[in-house]
Amino acid sequence: MRSLDIKINAIQHIGIPVTDLKRSKTFYERLGFANVMQATFDEKGEPGTCVMMKRDNMIMELYELPESGLNEIRSRSNGHIDHVAFDVEDIEVAYNSIKEAGFNIIEPEPVFLQFWERGCKYFNITGPDGERLEFNQIL
Repeated sequence: MRSLDIKINAIQHIGIPVTDLKRSKTFYERLGFANVMQATFDEKGEPGTCVMMKRDNMIMELYELPESGLNEIRSRSNGHIDHVAFDVEDIEVAYNSIKEAGFNIIEPEPVFLQFWERGCKYFNITGPDGERLEFNQIL
């Protein structure tokens, strides 16, 4: 089987859902991470909050869902890593290549978020065991 010709630069970040964003930010700050960005996002019509915590070239994305989504997060017993994000050079090329190869893509097209200075675009696929892999381009 031939691999896709997508330029993946590195793991961009690891996404972790949290139930108390303030507590989690403090925890990661104690490990030497700094809050380099914070933004809200829409989760089924309710606001959630996302924080990018950075130390050297590592980024941990901590996000807190609205209260209606926190029970599922609280009840997890097998860990809270939500997704691994790959940094890609061209989100449209990556999306089209992944789509043509028949992978299970979650979003109908790359999604724009007003993160970073000029925003970013991303999409997710699922792996054979349901793991979520995000492809993300910082614009």
